[in-house]
Amino acid sequence: MNKLGIFMNFWEKGWAADHKKYIKKAADIGFDILEFQAQPLLEMSDDHIRELKKAADDVGIELTYSLGLDRRYDVSSLDESIRKGGVTYLQNIIRKMEIGGGTLLSGVSYAGWGTPDDMQDTKQPYWNQSVKSMREIIKVAEDCGVTYCVEAVNRFETCLINTAKEALAYIDEIDSKNIGVLLDTYHMNIEEDSIGDAIRTAGKYLGHFHTGERNRKVPGKGHTPWKEIGEALRDVGYDGHVTMEPF
Repeated sequence: MNKLGIFMNFWEKGWAADHKKYIKKAADIGFDILEFQAQPLLEMSDDHIRELKKAADDVGIELTYSLGLDRRYDVSSLDESIRKGGVTYLQNIIRKMEIGGGTLLSGVSYAGWGTPDDMQDTKQPYWNQSVKSMREIIKVAEDCGVTYCVEAVNRFETCLINTAKEALAYIDEIDSKNIGVLLDTYHMNIEEDSIGDAIRTAGKYLGHFHTGERNRKVPGKGHTPWKEIGEALRDVGYDGHVTMEPF
């Protein structure tokens, strides 16, 4: 049976928040998972991260992490100083996750948010830079026991990975047991010809799944084809996490 989760920023607009409060809130509602932005981990002491882990364990909540990569740390950048800084930044986040027992990182963590200012006629140069970076990042993920899921998102949020097919092509170039695909119903609604077929395309490489309506509300307050989605998840035997990411 799939574990069910909620993204903390359903309640909070910023990264800084009382994480313990929302760990308890998620447990009281009946969720299995609380997902929150990974960036604040870098500002937390190791002891505080361990405290959050204990608070989550005490109420049976698993902590997972997501991020949208700031352009300052764009690992697809053609500027090598920015690219290398982004690699170090993400490696340090993964090391912080390990301290708190975190095993899942997902999101737009393979390129900076948005389209590069120096965008060329093809995204291949940025793709190549991202792949080069990820091959360095994934080594730390392997050492720390973290699964790194790259998210296919709509064209208005990145130009690099927009579909399940592109996500598969990307992880194929990384070739690691610790990399997978995150699909999100909101983004699939924009970019995929068929949501069900996109899930089947990801197949066994689907490592995380986000749900949200086409209007970014909670499931059931829109017209997303949930029956089709459920059938496709069953078809591929998906037994991973299902986390709501409404705003």
